[in-house]
Amino acid sequence: QVQLVESGGGLVQAGESLNLSCEVSGSTFSINNMGWYRQAPGKQRELAALISSGGNTRYADSVKGRFTVSRDNAKKLVYLQMNSLKPEDTAVYYCYAEIRLRPWSSTSPYWGQGTQVTVSS
Repeated sequence: QVQLVESGGGLVQAGESLNLSCEVSGSTFSINNMGWYRQAPGKQRELAALISSGGNTRYADSVKGRFTVSRDNAKKLVYLQMNSLKPEDTAVYYCYAEIRLRPWSSTSPYWGQGTQVTVSS
């Protein structure tokens, strides 16, 4: 059974940094896009950062220049380095991956359980 296991959330002060990581466990054939979404209290879940299997990245405008997404394809890991954190970055961060389990199967979205990031002012 495939699972996405996140780590690295916590409480920091504004201006500080955090690094999130997420590992895809279980047997997979291929992983396309991987990345991070976030959901602040009372708001919809939104894309924070995404990285393709080839390394192309996409960021929300609000995090450009401060967040960096990267991945290790061999280890099925995706990271999110968050610098210069702001109180408005406070949210639950969800790991996301588009996974094909077998060569003949379709690609499906998978989500982690979420990790809390809290930035105090």
